[in-house]
Order: sequence, then C-alpha cells, then structure tokens
Amino acid sequence: MIEPHAPAPPGSPPSWGDACGPGEAGGSSDACGPGEAGGPCGPEATARLPVRPAVGRFLVLAGVFVCAACGLVYELELVALASYLIGDSVTQASVVLSVMVFAMGLGSLAAKRLRGLAAAGFGALEAVLALVGGSSAMVLYAVFAWTGGWGGLWADGPRILLVAFSLAIGVLIGAEVPLLMELIQRVRRQDPGGAVADLFAADYVGALVGGLAFPFVLLPFLGQLTGALLTGTVNAAVGAALVLGLFRRDLTRRARWLLLAANVVVLALLATATVLADDFERAARQAVYGQDVRVAVRTDVQEVVLTGDTDGRPLDLFLDGRLRVRGSDDGRYHEALVHPAMNGPHARVLVLGGGDGLAVREVLRHPGVRRVDVVELDPQLARLARHDPGLSALNEHAYGDARVHAGTGDAFRRLRSTPSATYDVVISDLPDPAVTASTKLYSQEFYGLLRRVLAPDGRLVVHAGPVSAHPRAFWTVDATLRAAGLPTVAYRVGARDPGAGPDATSEPGPDATSEPGPTPGPDRTGAVPRAPRGWGFLLAARTPPVLRLDPAAPRPRTLTPDSLARDARDAARTRIPGLPPSTLVHPRY
Repeated sequence: MIEPHAPAPPGSPPSWGDACGPGEAGGSSDACGPGEAGGPCGPEATARLPVRPAVGRFLVLAGVFVCAACGLVYELELVALASYLIGDSVTQASVVLSVMVFAMGLGSLAAKRLRGLAAAGFGALEAVLALVGGSSAMVLYAVFAWTGGWGGLWADGPRILLVAFSLAIGVLIGAEVPLLMELIQRVRRQDPGGAVADLFAADYVGALVGGLAFPFVLLPFLGQLTGALLTGTVNAAVGAALVLGLFRRDLTRRARWLLLAANVVVLALLATATVLADDFERAARQAVYGQDVRVAVRTDVQEVVLTGDTDGRPLDLFLDGRLRVRGSDDGRYHEALVHPAMNGPHARVLVLGGGDGLAVREVLRHPGVRRVDVVELDPQLARLARHDPGLSALNEHAYGDARVHAGTGDAFRRLRSTPSATYDVVISDLPDPAVTASTKLYSQEFYGLLRRVLAPDGRLVVHAGPVSAHPRAFWTVDATLRAAGLPTVAYRVGARDPGAGPDATSEPGPDATSEPGPTPGPDRTGAVPRAPRGWGFLLAARTPPVLRLDPAAPRPRTLTPDSLARDARDAARTRIPGLPPSTLVHPRY
C-alpha cells in the first residue's frame, strides 16, 4: 500500500517535481488544482491532466504494460546471451533471475524517496533503464569477444558483467512500481487495493507479451543485439511520452527540457548502435573466431559458424561458440567414436547428433553397412553439411550416399517411437553432458530407450566429455549406462598438439590443459582460456563389450589396436567408483 505524503512543514518549499510545486515563474503551480472533493492542494490532490481522468488512467496502465514487457525482455535476453557465451543455462538463469528479484526489492525501497518527484523520477528512470537494458547485450558480447580469452580478472569478465547488469536492471525495474502507483493515484484517487490490482494486472499481462515476443519475434527476426536495442528504444519512447505528455504540468520548464534532452540522447545512442549492430557483430565474431569466418548463420537451434577452408587453412565448425570440429584433427575424434563400435554386426546404424556428417563418413568406411539413420536436432546444420563445399568435402559427401537417411527432431522423442531391436550400432555424437540442453540425453531413461532399440548383440558408443578435465561427469555417464543395464568399457583419446606431426598426440594427465585458444572437439564451454584437451568415450552393450577394431574394415588413420588398449588403460586409471546415475528428475552433471 502506498503511504500518503506527510504534509510539508509551514513555510517549507514544495518538491521540484510535485504537482503542488511552485510555478515556473515562482508563482503558484498551474498543476495545483483542487482535489476531487474540492479540497486544497495537498497529498490527496489529483494532477491537472490534458485529458480526462479515465483516459489518463488508461494511459498510465498502458505505460505499465509496455514497461513490464520491456523489463522481461531484458531478463530473458541476459539469460539467453549468458547461456550462449558462458554455458550451463540452468546456472545462468538462476543467477540472472535471483539477482534481479533481489535487486527489484532494493529498487522498490529506493523509490520511496522519489515519490514526491514521481513524474520526474519515473521519466529519468525509464531513460536510464532503456540505455542500460538496451545496450546490455552488446556490451556483454563485446567483453566476451575482446577480453574472454585473457587471463586473470578478465577471464571472468562476462560473468562479472552479467551480475552487474542483472543488479542494475533489477534495481531500475523494481523502482518503477512505487512511482507508477503514485502516478496512477494522482490521476484519480481510488482504493489502494484496487489501484494495486489494476497496476499488477497490467504489469503481468505486459510480462506475458514480453516473454512471448522474445523467443517468437525478437530473437528469430532481429537477433539478440538488435532485439535488445529496439526494446530499449520502445522503453525510452513510452516513458518519455507518458511523463512529458500526461504529467508535464508536474515538472518545471527546466525539468521538462532536461528530461527531453536525456531521452533524445538515449534514443540517439540506441539508434546509432542499431545501425552499427551488423558491423559490430562481424567484428566481434572475428575477434572470437578469427579473421577467416566463412559462414555464420543463426538457425532455430543454435549459431553455426564455419571458418577456414581457404588459403590452405583447415575448416573449423563452431556451434554456439563451441569448437565442434577442427578440420586438421577431426579424424582422431571421429575414428575413436565410430570404429570400436563397428566391431561386430553393423548392417543397421543409428547416429544421434552428428549433423556435420563426419561420424557418418566413418560408418560408411565399413563394408556391410546397409542403412544409416541420422537424427539431428538442427535441420539447417544437416543442410549445410550436405551443400557447403568445404564441409561436404570434409565429410566426403556422406549425405549423398543412398544408404544414409537423415531426419530431424528430438532424439528422445524419436527413440520412443522406434521399434525394439532395430539397430546393430548406435553412435551418440552429442554435445558434452555438462551442456544443460544435452543433460536429458545422458539420463538413465534415455539409455533405457537406447537399450531397447539395440539388437541383442548390438553396441552403443557415447561421447561422454573429457575424462581428465571432468572425471566426475564422465564416470557419472558410465554409472548411468550401467544403471540402464548396459555394461561399459571406457577409453580416451588425446588431441594432436598444435604444430605437431600427424602422429603426435597429447596424452593429458589429470591436470593437463591446452594453451589459450579454441579447444578441438565438442568439449569447449565458452571462451575458457585454458580448456582441456582430449575426449572420453564409453562403449556399451547388453553384455560386457570388448574394445577392439574390426579386422575386416579399412585400417583407421589414427587408431591401432595397441593405442586403443592404451587408451582404455589411461581412462580406467581415472575411475571414480560409487557415483549415482543421472535421471530426468535428478540430473547430476
């Protein structure tokens, strides 16, 4: 409930923005009219408006609606961008939302001091919120792009800035409600409970519209940067229009001109940033990926970037900022993923993920393969793998083989409709389990579905993340497979050292890390300056599997029976016993 203003002591000057303030020339204010009951000017007075009170009340509630929609867009934009730049969407959403809610409480308390200057305070507040919220995505991306690879404090720059923006935007959003409550009561005095109900109804409906507009309109059609800037522009324009149009008599002439100038500056800055957004994004992308970005597309699922494949540079594939494929070293990962699982019957093969076609390429090297089904969540990635000259050459035009049948959709849903004992081999070429979106695809329930679709003598291979860097996550995948009735054997493969010969590999110990820069394979989780090298795999079957290469298949370029046995011994030494399995309702990664 909004408390009424205490009456001013006799002889004290009225507040600068109050409806009962002095006139512009030092006389009585022209905003100071009689109250609804004909009483004198005071805390119970209503403002003199250029429109009828009913229209004024509607306009205030419309302003509440728009401000609420913009505020929620700022929150969702921070969560989405932080999940993309930093990883682990659950953690980032928790940080943003919890800090914002806390900061909104601080803002509400701070706004009590501005109630006497409600119109001026709200106008200034919206201008600052529009600038901070609208520019937040661009500033976060800039810090990530140009400082994310440095050591020391700047290595955590995006995280620090995320908390700072969440705190600042939360304080500003929290201060809106008390000021809007004061304004709506100045339009027409009403029961405080009814005023609160009207205000929060408009606020919640606006939040609904903003929450739906972000994923379905702003993000797909404008992108994160332009969408945030446009939201800030709307926020500033509506805030200025509400105050300068409806409550202009609450302000002195100087206050009106200051507020107008501030909003013009904010709108000019946001408009300039919007015009330069594409150039900024290209420069930031080059700072992240290097100068040879050849393809950059935002699909409905992720951002796909291809670099290299020109002037003798190897092709690299990035998905949502994570290096998924390094053309100079992709054989080491994909041969280790595919070839051990192909030792045995392999007429029918299912590839989960692997939209780049590189796992399919290795499957097709084996004689006796009759059908390969690919289930990829992102249809545009599969289309790129089929038609892009560089990527299709790297996967040896695997999608052009008549035995390959590519489908798109959620792997979990696809497996639930797949008949039992359909496949001899299942290859799980999915992102690291630490990436939140993939956690359900490393659950006991998911592996139970995989066990059902495997033939009695079928095999399943799972990429389970880097053993050395994240041993607990890796062995949790192992425990989860075993809980689903699939015994396993673990092995790991090191990535080739930069600049080393074709047979030189890095055999990382428990604390081994790479030099600063992108890490090969699907284990990079943001711009981590010292990310781990190497990949961990688990071969599973209904009966304890044997880790061998198919003697009838062509010899892999990077794997030998001796190196595979050594890889298994290296992985076994890192085992963490006694870990519980991960489930849908209790994820443990």
